[in-house]
Amino acid sequence: MATRRITRNQGRRKPGPGSPPAPSSGQELSDTPNPLIRKTLISQPLISFIICFSTLSRKSTRLSKSDSNLLLKKQQLLRTSTAQTLATLEPRLVHLGHNLSATLVFAQPEAGTAFCISPTGLLLTCSHCVSEDPAELEENRVKWLLFACGRVVQSKCIVYDHKRDLALLQIIVAEQEPKSALGAPIDGPEFQETSWTSFPFLAISPDEPKKNVPIVCIGHPGDEDLEASKPGVKTNYDVLHISSGRYRGISEGADVHDNSEIGALMHDCWTYWGHSGAPLIGKRDGLVVGMHSSWDDETGMRRGIAWESILSFLEENGNPHIAGDTAAEILGSEKVPILVE
Repeated sequence: MATRRITRNQGRRKPGPGSPPAPSSGQELSDTPNPLIRKTLISQPLISFIICFSTLSRKSTRLSKSDSNLLLKKQQLLRTSTAQTLATLEPRLVHLGHNLSATLVFAQPEAGTAFCISPTGLLLTCSHCVSEDPAELEENRVKWLLFACGRVVQSKCIVYDHKRDLALLQIIVAEQEPKSALGAPIDGPEFQETSWTSFPFLAISPDEPKKNVPIVCIGHPGDEDLEASKPGVKTNYDVLHISSGRYRGISEGADVHDNSEIGALMHDCWTYWGHSGAPLIGKRDGLVVGMHSSWDDETGMRRGIAWESILSFLEENGNPHIAGDTAAEILGSEKVPILVE
């Protein structure tokens, strides 16, 4: 039986052959039964201002002691390991440094990965990283994550598509950087409202990937060895890991818009529990061509969300992403503020 090895070790069935493509509607998180609400949510930020905090503490995050300690531990590890990874990148792969900077890890113990697709803080991940069970979505819609640099953010799920296994999150709270984007020292209260923010982001490829094209996967492997004979054995993996492989096409007979059991996309980059939601990126151009979600324990093939499914999901939700052919025209970066209003 194929296994969807994700943030938990949970068995899943393979999608049956011959399933016709049938895009599903995402589940909008709103009490208003307005058919246009999805586009409204995406074309305008969830809130007019992003709240920034300058002091990372249990008071600012409102996390439990154990969750707060884990977040701080991941932050410290990221600050160390990300710098080391950037320093060891081959010259021909130096562009992957930007891809790494736009990748995030979930702060909770069960891990998971996401990546930013807009300078205004829209994140893309697997829906099962937000909530395994759609019935439990409301209690799981707010998540704490960390960028590769260690910057902590809080996000809110604004679109949830269980069938495609895709979710869109909006950053609503962000840790203030040591200096503001304009270079001025931070002062004032612990929490500040700001009408601007900017985050590093990944561009989605405008073209469907060709079979066997070289790709990289940037994901968050869990720190516990779930295959060890006894519990508690640590893996000692970096918080974020870059692995190389190739895009192997779509599984025969799979519906690219139905990843609820196992992903339709196939690839052979190394992954581990916690890689769900990791971007699959063209090795040569740095553009997103898919997302890792699962793996088939019969063949060992890694599985994921296909480029076509991601693009359809984003198109249905107002095209909030940056396409690869327009990314160079975007003025915003992690150093140049973009107005959120």
